[in-house]
Amino acid sequence: MEYWATSHDRVLAQRHAEGWMFLIEAARDLRTTGAVAPSSTALARLLTNPVDETDSGPLNVLEVGAGTGSVTRTLIPRLTRGSRLDIVEANPRFAARLRHLVGTHPQLAGASERTRVHHALVEELDTDHRYDVIVSGLPFTNFTPAQAEKIMARYMDLLEPGGTLTYFAYRGTRHARALTATREEARRHRAVEDVLDTYQRRYATGCWTVWANLPPARVWQLRRPAPQAAAANTLTSLTGAAR
Repeated sequence: MEYWATSHDRVLAQRHAEGWMFLIEAARDLRTTGAVAPSSTALARLLTNPVDETDSGPLNVLEVGAGTGSVTRTLIPRLTRGSRLDIVEANPRFAARLRHLVGTHPQLAGASERTRVHHALVEELDTDHRYDVIVSGLPFTNFTPAQAEKIMARYMDLLEPGGTLTYFAYRGTRHARALTATREEARRHRAVEDVLDTYQRRYATGCWTVWANLPPARVWQLRRPAPQAAAANTLTSLTGAAR
């Protein structure tokens, strides 16, 4: 009981520290931080579910916009033996915290060459790897439509055929912005949603709401078609056109 209480208190202290760090970074730049609180456990589990749903062999996994690591800590124990994990974070203070997390996590001992933290934008990530799973924590509605398009195109390019992307958006942001934003900001927000809608219509395989998060969030799951599925779709389109 004493060990449990100590561990429980340690977790609570960690979450409290992360909460303060998010508030500080949001005050510095809410556009790139995108949130005022770390992702909840429920949201982190849903975002990382595709790792369990993929074949049990080693995986290449990419997490983008990892923040203080609330999703990363849920992701690491779900990785199969021999998997590679790349973590991309543009905020230098968050990146430093993530490097500490990776360097001290007991389940990553002896696997440092397969786990890397990149202080970079995902659009500028220098890699020749393709990924089975991409988990995104980026605040899309804080970007311009051109930035959102560039990031989504980069994600689909980095995915293996048949690979899965998960990302989330906070519920109610359109209504909140309608009340507080300028007309220009509201138009930008709608244009970003149009970009995301295009990818959702083409690639989405699931969508869920996580109410146990601050604020509640909607999680989207997209999949890059496998070659045989893409070929089948092309054949169907050509057959339909011939008719």
